Amino acid sequence: MKEILFSFKGRIPRKTYWYSFLGIIVASFVFMFVVALLTGGNETAISVITLIFYIPLMWVSLAVQVKRWHDRNKSGWWVLIGLVPLIGGIWALIENGFLAGDEAENRFGKPTSS
Repeated sequence: MKEILFSFKGRIPRKTYWYSFLGIIVASFVFMFVVALLTGGNETAISVITLIFYIPLMWVSLAVQVKRWHDRNKSGWWVLIGLVPLIGGIWALIENGFLAGDEAENRFGKPTSS
């Protein structure tokens, strides 16, 4: 688990990619709900606590995306395609979420089972 969420090395299959992002989304919603309850709706407190939470969450998100690009035998720098408005996000979603990775070993390592 630690290797999947925090390391930028290696590869992950589509199934792991989707489960990772589902986990990130669920964790975000649960966290925001709990923070809103605990702070009584204080917007400043919510903003500060959310920022502190989202910094490590961004790291995890980037690590998962980079490893998925690696599975497609592309550099992790391809994660930046998501910064291109509209088309970049769609491209990244199709490449990472729907297209299969290399079946053979590539420059980023051996394929992992889904």
